[in-house]
Amino acid sequence: MNILITGGAGFLGSNLAKTFIDEGHSVISLDNFHSGREKNFSFIQDTSNFKSITHDIRKPLDISENIDQIYHLACPASPKFYQTDPIYTTETCVLGSLNVLNFAIKKKSKVLFTSTSEVYGDPEVHPQPESYRGSVNSTGIRACYDEGKRCAESLFYDFHRIYNLDVRVARLFNTYGPMMRPDDGRVISNFICQSILNKPITIYGDGLQTRSFCHVNDLILGLKNLMNCNEKISHPINLGNPDEFTLLELVNLIEKVFNTKLELKFLPLPLDDPKMRKPDISMAKKILGWEPKVLLEEGLKDTYNYFQSEIQN
Repeated sequence: MNILITGGAGFLGSNLAKTFIDEGHSVISLDNFHSGREKNFSFIQDTSNFKSITHDIRKPLDISENIDQIYHLACPASPKFYQTDPIYTTETCVLGSLNVLNFAIKKKSKVLFTSTSEVYGDPEVHPQPESYRGSVNSTGIRACYDEGKRCAESLFYDFHRIYNLDVRVARLFNTYGPMMRPDDGRVISNFICQSILNKPITIYGDGLQTRSFCHVNDLILGLKNLMNCNEKISHPINLGNPDEFTLLELVNLIEKVFNTKLELKFLPLPLDDPKMRKPDISMAKKILGWEPKVLLEEGLKDTYNYFQSEIQN
């Protein structure tokens, strides 16, 4: 198959590209390297079935090759990056999705969009099922991402209803693993890199807020199952790990796994930061036959090794 990945140089996109290349597919990565990194393609030995195109997704796509499947991932995904230029983030979500959808019609491609658990905001329902409409501050500092993704979801389903385009939408929860940027500001990359550098672990708030961490290998399988599911799915699907940890529990686990003692540094909680996050994955289990397999303790080990190599180089 010919597979297009927008945001292919990012954390998730590069892992997806590696998986497809290993399976023998031809992959085109589209990325403007706003937060993606060219070094994430260092795993590619044979470039005969891989092509990297530098392109801003806010502009229409012009690719000559036939495309069977499109994985639309392009967008800064961590608050550190998406809040730096919120107008750019909103444009990337909305204009980028519009360009991808028009391109998918032209190429008659199946297209999957990676939305986010951020559409649930600071949830008042726990865990969060796909039917929950969220508690989002639509004018806050995170709104460029939260509302941008919500608008993109609506575009995907409008294109499905109006043009009968085969679309799939995944709502991703916290994901971690190799190819993350050490400086992306997300909790696992922060904690592990600070641990390696013998710096205090930065905890925003009291550390009792919860997150659910899904290893990237599990998530890749979930995305593939969603894309290749024969059933027409006319609604989003949550993909994430339902095992829930407070940030202090995550610190304790890192101390246990790596036999270390960490110093903690508490800072004020950022505005609109969710107090809890846990996916209801009943639908993914039922429709996709998918659920995460990698335990956090095991996933932390390969992530630690990856970051150790990144920092040393």
